[in-house]
Amino acid sequence: MVLVDNKQVLSAEERRLQEDRDRTKYWKKWGPYTAERQWATVREDYSENGDAWSHFTYDMARSRTFRWGEDGIAGVSDTHGKMNIAFAFWNEKDGHLKERLFGLSNPEGVHGESIKECHFHLDNTPTHSYMKYLYKLPQQEFPYEHIRKENQKRSRKEREYNLIDTGIFKDNKYWDCFIETAKEKDNPDELLFRVTCYNRGSEPAKLHILPHVWFRNTWAWGHDDYKPKIQQLDHLTSKIEHRDIGERYFQCSPSPNSMGRPEDVEPEFLFTDNDTNYVDLWGAKANKTPYVKDAFHKRVVKGDKKAVNPQKTGTKSCAWYAFNQGKGVAPGECAVVRFRISTKHNEGYLDEEEFDDVMDQRLAEADEFFWKINPMPMADDLRNIQRQAFSGMMWCKQYYHFIWDQWANGDPAMPPPPPARKAIRNSQWKHMHLDDILSMPDSWEYPFFAAWDSAFHCIPIALIDPEFAKKQLDLFTREWYMHPNGQLPAYEWNFGDVNPPVHAWSTFRTFKIERKMYGREDLDFLERVFQKLLMNFTWWCNRKDHDGKNVFEGGFLGLDNIGLFNRSDPLPTGGTLEQADATGWMGFYCLSMLNIALELAKHRRIYEDIASKFFEHFILISDAMQYRKGTEAKSLWNDEDGFYYDAITWGGPYAHQMPVRSLVGLIPMYATLTLEPDVISRFPKFKRHVDWVIKHKSAIIERNVASMKKRGKDDRLLLSLVNEDRLRSILKYMLDEKEFFSPCGIRSLSKHHKDHPVSMDANGQTYSVSYIPGDSDSGLFGGNSNWRGPVWLAVNFLLVESLLRFYMFYGNTFKVECPTGSGDYMHLGHVAEEIQHRLQHLMAKNDQGKRAMNDGNTMLDNDPHWKDYMFFYEFFDGDTGRGLGASHQCGWTGLMAKMIHDTGVNCRLPQTPRTPTSAAAHYFDDVFSRQRRQSLGGRRPTGLARSATRRRSIGNQSAFSETTNGDADTDAGADDDIQSNGAPSRTWTIYQEDGDNHADRGTEHEDPDDPINKYVKDQLRRIESNESQEYAEELTAQTDGAGDEQ
Repeated sequence: MVLVDNKQVLSAEERRLQEDRDRTKYWKKWGPYTAERQWATVREDYSENGDAWSHFTYDMARSRTFRWGEDGIAGVSDTHGKMNIAFAFWNEKDGHLKERLFGLSNPEGVHGESIKECHFHLDNTPTHSYMKYLYKLPQQEFPYEHIRKENQKRSRKEREYNLIDTGIFKDNKYWDCFIETAKEKDNPDELLFRVTCYNRGSEPAKLHILPHVWFRNTWAWGHDDYKPKIQQLDHLTSKIEHRDIGERYFQCSPSPNSMGRPEDVEPEFLFTDNDTNYVDLWGAKANKTPYVKDAFHKRVVKGDKKAVNPQKTGTKSCAWYAFNQGKGVAPGECAVVRFRISTKHNEGYLDEEEFDDVMDQRLAEADEFFWKINPMPMADDLRNIQRQAFSGMMWCKQYYHFIWDQWANGDPAMPPPPPARKAIRNSQWKHMHLDDILSMPDSWEYPFFAAWDSAFHCIPIALIDPEFAKKQLDLFTREWYMHPNGQLPAYEWNFGDVNPPVHAWSTFRTFKIERKMYGREDLDFLERVFQKLLMNFTWWCNRKDHDGKNVFEGGFLGLDNIGLFNRSDPLPTGGTLEQADATGWMGFYCLSMLNIALELAKHRRIYEDIASKFFEHFILISDAMQYRKGTEAKSLWNDEDGFYYDAITWGGPYAHQMPVRSLVGLIPMYATLTLEPDVISRFPKFKRHVDWVIKHKSAIIERNVASMKKRGKDDRLLLSLVNEDRLRSILKYMLDEKEFFSPCGIRSLSKHHKDHPVSMDANGQTYSVSYIPGDSDSGLFGGNSNWRGPVWLAVNFLLVESLLRFYMFYGNTFKVECPTGSGDYMHLGHVAEEIQHRLQHLMAKNDQGKRAMNDGNTMLDNDPHWKDYMFFYEFFDGDTGRGLGASHQCGWTGLMAKMIHDTGVNCRLPQTPRTPTSAAAHYFDDVFSRQRRQSLGGRRPTGLARSATRRRSIGNQSAFSETTNGDADTDAGADDDIQSNGAPSRTWTIYQEDGDNHADRGTEHEDPDDPINKYVKDQLRRIESNESQEYAEELTAQTDGAGDEQ
């Protein structure tokens, strides 16, 4: 339950989360777990050379059965991916059904794999009680080959060629297909689906909508021959039978026709089996089953009635709705399909009025839930971005299945894999047995977990569903994930690769967020993960500190092409790469473990000793931020430049520092921790050890640690790799707009290197690094990411937290010029806030209504059917903020939701003054006094709204989904109760207009929203008075919430 002003505020969605947590109802059994891309994943690769992209292609996926999962559009499945529901469309122009999202493989793309569709994750609650997905289907033939050929012609120095670039959306000749899913109020097994497809064009158009229900193939591999089935019962119902899922019913409703036709559009059930078409794929003489996976393509598109099972049974089914009578659907009107998956067989037709009421109620509950997560008043546009960020995080939850033994050795009923295949990748990970719902970095481009991505995902997820966030963090430390030697798996292309050690940080942050927002202190979770991370920390010390000197190598560490060389391979120069970032990461890891140990020591004093261990280990790491040159120890800090650099050492007197100003030199700032005086005093053994170290190792501390003798704000101590002088020097670079500080955040490489590239010759080849603000110009690490200039949210997020920790120590006394050379000095709390606001401006509208990430695209910025829908890009151009890389990277770009939660209320809008204080005054004088805020993005729901009309078709109400998120206020004379589409308004404001008299309401009952109103007013008072935000509650171990020693 969300805590506001220390009082519980319980919403319907929160009740569902509580029931799921208490295991009284399994609300998360069904969710958006079907992948958006299963083809060309490593799991499906059985090739001899490990070329997953060509072994299982997009075109093969229509006819070839997946071994390890399924994919589809807006797919829903159970938590083990056994039964799937998804959607297919046909516009009578394409050569096959649109059954899955299209994109280019890594070799086909200009900059690696890339989706070539337009879809948006609009809404999704943590229990998936309400979900909404938008797919934009062109009415013209989809340009598959044109996109392939145009991208193949382009060089890496040119931009990707995307679907939007083809002009296929010109003149609005497309369908907006809104796909909604809802669950019954008290029954998580009752699923309702509604598809509403608007004809956005100026002419009638034909459309076919085919909801699919099918089983993942578990019977063809030789491990289990049980075969479930789906069979038609009557003209509107099919029965679903599966031994693990039970009996269910696929119940459809006739759909209202278009253009005034009285007859309904009746669905036709089609059936086949989810088995491979060997004949069409490889020229086999016969298939193993008479009806195969691609039967619906042949029946609907080719007209082949023999392709489907006339007995109306199979393991794959669909309901075929054909809106093709006459000229089809009129301009501005829509085709609507309703059906449900139910545990009970209902005779007759679905009650469409009741059906729509359930949809409306779940939407209203979703509004209430997300509003109570963040009740502070803010711009509707920011609230809309945050809502879609949260929703995208939920849509990126996917079923992930992988059993190493079966994958490596093959299946009994299949030909054995090529012998060489075992040695290609992941041969050391034989223990892996994965069968879980995981948070994916991107729903299409990265449909597999990545360890450090997942750690960042958990921060925004913890705001809305801490239970799921904790589950993710716990899973990676379990014995079927973590290697027996203690290493965490990186990602499926190479489980043995090394990601930055952020797991401990995310674990502690998730624990603290849950305690702060929900009043729950899950010490079992914290202790369980901590115990496993002790093994992982030891693995780092044993495997990545080759000489035992506390200087760490680590390899690429998630930063792909940031260095002169591929940091995962042996250096072409020979020697050893001493990495400033690897050592910085380990200092950060060490302090995160210290934080957790102190938190646990409040309940079990044995953790005092472990806290002392990590305290002293950090001191040793801080002293090792150096490299050897002969008998001389030289720091990785370059005194002349005032920055951290990597160094190559060859033994003896031979060493070379590489003067590349990049994130590598900023990451040591992450290793920062304030020690609260109350915490230190509470633990006498730990305090004695700290005092002993300060006394007996003062030389090391004075040389390397920021401040241990000097007390800071509120008598705090500071542990940091970066002392005050170095901090000022680093920040001078970082906040310089000619170096790192872009209009939209901190760049990954200094812009200085645009005119001053760094190069090095080795073995007759020249290696160089220069500033590249956009896409990568090389194929290093697949070529689909770039760390040589763009802005990445995850590393910016950690920089912001580091600045806040420094601020907690230095307070208002430490000020720096921000931006460098501007003459404007800020304390570090305001610097952190400024960076967060710049990051928010990547996605927020400017004063012309344009979003930086859209790169001036008029359609995306201005078209009412596009302008409020968000792409969540993987990274952003370091100069312009243009969105780059994966377009649904809700994983770490979803951190935007947390930033908006923390600073959105005083985020500088284009029309407001620059300083946070005057921006807050703008809100008090203007936004807070507005009563009419029509968009759902900014509203406070007042109750469950019911439809104002019972028309079975939504008709020409094209505003049905447009106004879900926006920021246009109504005119002063507009009716407060009725929106433009005739539905009841759900507008609300925490401040009433002057003279608004509500005395007649009585005072005998306390308003359930009173705690929220009080909380909001207190927070606004703090902002208006320019009080500093106190972040210690989330960032450090505190004495609050402590129990007795156990």
